[in-house]
Amino acid sequence: MSEEMDQDFIEPDGEDLGYAGEGRFETQAPQAHPQAETVNLLKREREFVLPGDKIVDSLEYLPGRNCFREGDGIYSKKIGLVSVEGRVLSVIPLNGVYMPARGDMVIGEITDVQSNGWVIDIKSPYEAYLPLSGVRGFIDPGKMDMSKIYDVGDIIYGKISMVTASKSVHISMYDRICRKFSGGRVVLANPAKVPRIIGRNGSMIDLIKSRTDTRVVVGQNGVVWLEGEREAFVIEVMRFIEERSHMEGLTNEVEKMLGRGVPHERRPQMEGPADEEVNFQERGVSNEEG
Repeated sequence: MSEEMDQDFIEPDGEDLGYAGEGRFETQAPQAHPQAETVNLLKREREFVLPGDKIVDSLEYLPGRNCFREGDGIYSKKIGLVSVEGRVLSVIPLNGVYMPARGDMVIGEITDVQSNGWVIDIKSPYEAYLPLSGVRGFIDPGKMDMSKIYDVGDIIYGKISMVTASKSVHISMYDRICRKFSGGRVVLANPAKVPRIIGRNGSMIDLIKSRTDTRVVVGQNGVVWLEGEREAFVIEVMRFIEERSHMEGLTNEVEKMLGRGVPHERRPQMEGPADEEVNFQERGVSNEEG
């Protein structure tokens, strides 16, 4: 797939959908225990950890992404930064490839049309499959040309509905925010940096969109779709965030950059094949739903 980068959700009428429960992070973290933010934390928010580092020694917390429980403790699986969301502890990896997880919203490219579904490149070690059962409405493959629905090269936004132990990945288009894109631009970001690009409760991406008047959809797989007159500047801002994802006060620095309205004097390179991109400039923006 072609590439450069973001994740927000846009209704067919142009209004943004909320982040919580709309697929970007499928579930809200449980409400914080009255003392959850201080009890037994061995590693604090944004603190650097290595694989095997103990983050907390308490059953009051739950392991999130890139963490595991052993006894009463929660440990890091990867090199990264601690993230505390209520009682859920996660680690934001500093490097890595996208590993599919059920409930993730991803952007992918159709690479093959088969008799009962479509093969999708989601920029992961594992291909994804969109079966007929994952598309709304009845489709008779014996009477309908499957490529009329999704054809090779089409870019779609879907939800991972299943990941088996053998890493068979299935996509569903049933969620109301799922769709096929037409128009705009697709770029790649480092999947490990997606949480920083989006920000807590969508704060960072909301800031970028509001200041640039650009529509942006960030897949949790690090694939980003954007459309607007300031696409190049938005990409520059995301590169800035990727290089500085480990820093405190990043939101303030991004706000200053957006206020200047010009690319930062230094152009850090996005991780991944950022120079590859897809341009569909001759096609109007489509809000097709699956």
